[in-house]
Order: sequence, then C-alpha cells, then structure tokens
Amino acid sequence: MGLKHSYTLISPFYDAVLAAATRAARVRSLAALPQAPARVLLSGVGTGLDLPLLPTQHRYTGIDLTHAMLRRAVPRAAPLDFCCVQGDAQRLPFADGSFDHVVLHLILAVLPNPFACLSETARVLVPGGSVLIFDKFLQPRQWAPVRRLLNPVVSRIATRLDVVFEEVLEQTPQLVLESDQPALAAGWFRRIRLKRV
Repeated sequence: MGLKHSYTLISPFYDAVLAAATRAARVRSLAALPQAPARVLLSGVGTGLDLPLLPTQHRYTGIDLTHAMLRRAVPRAAPLDFCCVQGDAQRLPFADGSFDHVVLHLILAVLPNPFACLSETARVLVPGGSVLIFDKFLQPRQWAPVRRLLNPVVSRIATRLDVVFEEVLEQTPQLVLESDQPALAAGWFRRIRLKRV
C-alpha cells in the first residue's frame, strides 16, 4: 500500500489520534517563526493541525501528497493567507529560493526518502532561512530492536520508525543545526531548528 492510498484511508482518524497529543510540541516549534512577514512552506501540511496555531502575518503554502488530507486542511486556514498544493515533498514543485522558512512537522519520518525531502527543502529556501522540524527519530547508533522490527510493516502503512536525523542532515550540507530539543516520548520526538547557509 502506498502512502497516498494509506493516508487517504487514515485521514478521517488522523486528527483524533494526533491533535491533542502533539499540540503543545507544535506550538513550541512554531514559536520560532519570526515576527516579520515572510513566505512559509508547510511541507506535508496534512489535515492542517498547524494552521490554527500560526501567526497571521505570513504568507503560507501547504503541500501534501493526499487530496483527502488537503480537503480537511483548507477550512482550518480561514484567517490565513494560505494556498494549498497537492504534490510530493520529495520533489517540490517550487523554484529555488521560493520560501523564507519551511515547517516540517511529522513528515521526514513518514516519507520513503527523507534525504530527498530535506534536500528539496534546502533548495527552495533562501539563504538565512530556517527549517522547523518536529518528528520522531532514532538517536545515532540507537539499537531500538522493537522499532526496527516493526518498521517494515508500519512504514508501508503510515510512518517509518528507523530514521536517524543526523544521517539525513549529514547529506544536506546547505543546512546547519541551530537547535535540537526533546519534545515527546522521552526524546523520541524532537524539535529541531535548522538554518540555510
């Protein structure tokens, strides 16, 4: 089952599972957006759980692979300058330097190729732009036998359990780490901020 199909099936239940559990971490991550108006990409916007938490002065573009998710996101964007695009975060349909900031909430560990996603994120960012990440990652050299055992099945349905963020970042030299903090589940979920050099 591909991600597009599985997330079409998951979309009616997505909010019930994730909204309350992730809200506080989302708020803390999004607090790093600047005050000055900017162009912000929400890559993997999903059902739009971030949208009610966003400041109104920015111009937002949300991209997601699944029409069913975007359909749920649009009503949440009512007070925002928001445009939605159906597309792949691993092959962004935007020109180089199109955005000042990119939000990657619960997307890097979902995609089959997080390396491509982060590389594309760097490409569409202006120099000096930031990337705000909230997601679940294994620590370097973490054994995590249960997660690794479950990953071949779970990754086909909803999300990967074996992504090591440091390995992904290593392949994207245009992005440098500014902040990395535990967010949920004893540090399995992390809030990370990167800067485009």
